[in-house]
Amino acid sequence: MKGRKVEKHDIVIVGGGSGGIAIASSLLKRQKNLNITIIEPSDKHLYQPAWTLVGAGEFKQENTVRPMADCIPENVSWIRAAVTSFDPEKNHVTLDDGRIIEYANLIVSPGLQLNWKAITGLEETLGKNGVTSNYRYDLAPYTWEMVKSLRQGRAIFTQPPMPIKCAGAPQKAMYLSCSEWENKGLLSGIEVEMHNAGGVLFGVADFVPALMEYVRRYKAKLNFNSTLVRVDGPARKAWFNVKDADGNINEVEKSFDMLHVVPPQSAPDFIKQSPLANADGWLEVNQTTLQHVRYANIFGVGDVVSAPNAKTVAAARQQVVIVARNLLAQRSNTPLPAEYNGYGACPLTVEKGKIVLAEFGYGGKLLPTFPLDPLVPRYLGWVLKKTILPWVYWNLMLKGREWLAKPG
Repeated sequence: MKGRKVEKHDIVIVGGGSGGIAIASSLLKRQKNLNITIIEPSDKHLYQPAWTLVGAGEFKQENTVRPMADCIPENVSWIRAAVTSFDPEKNHVTLDDGRIIEYANLIVSPGLQLNWKAITGLEETLGKNGVTSNYRYDLAPYTWEMVKSLRQGRAIFTQPPMPIKCAGAPQKAMYLSCSEWENKGLLSGIEVEMHNAGGVLFGVADFVPALMEYVRRYKAKLNFNSTLVRVDGPARKAWFNVKDADGNINEVEKSFDMLHVVPPQSAPDFIKQSPLANADGWLEVNQTTLQHVRYANIFGVGDVVSAPNAKTVAAARQQVVIVARNLLAQRSNTPLPAEYNGYGACPLTVEKGKIVLAEFGYGGKLLPTFPLDPLVPRYLGWVLKKTILPWVYWNLMLKGREWLAKPG
């Protein structure tokens, strides 16, 4: 540290995504005089939950992005840089420009990383040769192009090993594509396959029967324990490692006309390589308080945390309230008052105009917001997903207004 400038800040937030912006706003709502700094290298803030709808022609791509400067709350300072390392014993982080930032409290919320390179040949063919993904801002419109132009052939949708952000998104892309082809009378000429690295369609068993009705309706072929490992875009071929009942793995080759890929995902490298990580690389927090298990002045929010909840914006929306209350309690040396129940939500877009609104917590416990049967596909869920939740995100969540986000 000798010869390098040390900047001292009070509360430092790593990450200017959903969790980072929202926790800054929520803290300021509770205590206006807090000195808060966000460290975030990107100049754009993205609303990722709508990319599924962009890929279905139901949402405008440009409405999912805003300048970062417009999203960071007033009275919060922004350091436009990336964190490269942590030293929790000395309460500081190091930036990619060499600066050292010292903190009294640290909130870690950088999201997760998409490991496109883990699939051989994928990066060089993304956005062409029928290979697309709703997991990237620039590729979601190409998904819609492919859905519109495909009239016959084979469409393959993939899901990597868990955990991933929005575990339902891989199959949501399939359902919405099939719904479009069904509406156009083309579905009978398109062979639809889902290749899932896991062994079940959805992690919360209560929702599987409703989803299976649509799998049968669309005549989609489910392939479990099937992991995409290699792609040859120009040849329109993909290879999968398929595990049989005895644990043996065989490579299977598939031709395709459209391939929607969800890449493997992990905690960011700078988290995995830090003293803050658990054995799997995630930020090691207490799953109830979201406080780091070894460093009491550090908390986590969002996809990066080790808690076994669904990695969704809905989860972050409630986690923000938990952390805001618990961090302020920690600063005042009082018991942490708020407990996170693992809440997450996944609006499963089973067809254009209908959604199964999956809301659940730890252990798959159903946690519905509305007094309606959560296992029934509804138009209300579609309106919520397409119209209400984007407005809630930009105008409430990012501004510290905690509508439907209060913990029990």
